[in-house]
Amino acid sequence: MNKIAAIGFVLFLVISVSWMNQMPLAYWEGSLDSLASQYRRPIEEWPTPVIDAGVPWEEFSSLPKVDSHYFAVMESPAVVLGKYLFFDPILSGSNQISCSSCHNPQTSWADKNTVPVGNDHLEGTRNTPSLLNVYARKTLFWDGRANNLEEQALAPIEAHHEMNMELSKLIPKLKAIPAYNKLFIAAFGDEDYAMPEVMKALAAFQRTLASRRSRFDEFIEGNYNALSDQEIQGLHLFRTKARCMNCHSGKFFTDDAFHNVGLTYYKRKYEDLGRYLVTNDPADIGKFRTPSLRDVMNTDPWMHNGLFWDMTGLLNMYNSGMQMNSATPEQKAADPNYPVTDPLMKKLNLSKTEIQSIVAFLHSITATKYRMRRPESLPR
Repeated sequence: MNKIAAIGFVLFLVISVSWMNQMPLAYWEGSLDSLASQYRRPIEEWPTPVIDAGVPWEEFSSLPKVDSHYFAVMESPAVVLGKYLFFDPILSGSNQISCSSCHNPQTSWADKNTVPVGNDHLEGTRNTPSLLNVYARKTLFWDGRANNLEEQALAPIEAHHEMNMELSKLIPKLKAIPAYNKLFIAAFGDEDYAMPEVMKALAAFQRTLASRRSRFDEFIEGNYNALSDQEIQGLHLFRTKARCMNCHSGKFFTDDAFHNVGLTYYKRKYEDLGRYLVTNDPADIGKFRTPSLRDVMNTDPWMHNGLFWDMTGLLNMYNSGMQMNSATPEQKAADPNYPVTDPLMKKLNLSKTEIQSIVAFLHSITATKYRMRRPESLPR
């Protein structure tokens, strides 16, 4: 190599290193092997995620290992009673529909339907969310209209298109069954129970419905062979280029906040104004609660309307940025209720290969299904 060529080569290396140091990690790592090496280490040494300014977030963390108190909790009187009530169609006006009709233990506590089918074969308007990890949710329902599980239990029992039970008739139905009276006394120490005790028992049982540990939990805790190189690439994209952690972070992959991702279907079929129907605040039009992504590949179909059955197609939608449905300034001036898509939604420019890697990562945070057995018999 002559002197001029050597000087040119050195200049090339200096410029290249300087350029790479200024580029986000997401764009210059080389092979999957080199990327995997950045994640096969303690989580505090992982590359920093790409989070927009002002967005609160939490680092990922693993679910606990086997809870030594689980069986004792499941045998506690309030949980035993709550489990019976959850699976018992006596809570419905027709005596044919139970909570488990829509929250099925065989399908990760959802129902695998676009929308649920309830009393008189009437369809709801929103997809049935899984009850996994509801103990950790700050609000319940897609629009956050319930603040706790006790409050949440009431709505589906009395809704005409769900269980259609007149609350004034439910307690007499239960008190006519001696076995239930004994269960309520064991749980609450009083035979003069009412709806608050029913709601407490249902909530006690639902708080036991937790995800099992996934391969991702093992990976975080040091089993670095638990994820493939492709899944690690998906993890990295999830944290960086795909911008997922702006909404899906922490132990349960959710910020528990409300966002309009562009699926309001304003003035069209499937229109749903979301949280606005609860708050009457125009800023909440089209906003829905961020779902947890724990076990996400077991809980299809997805989104508040249950219209999406293919995860690749759903990610392609996010890849577009979803701003095509957002109000222009002129539309907003003419119609103050015209929905505005959350500015966190941006075009991602993900390749087909990158989308496949994100899908692979979502499989890694999905645990094997635990199919709780239904009670062999009900109190009668």
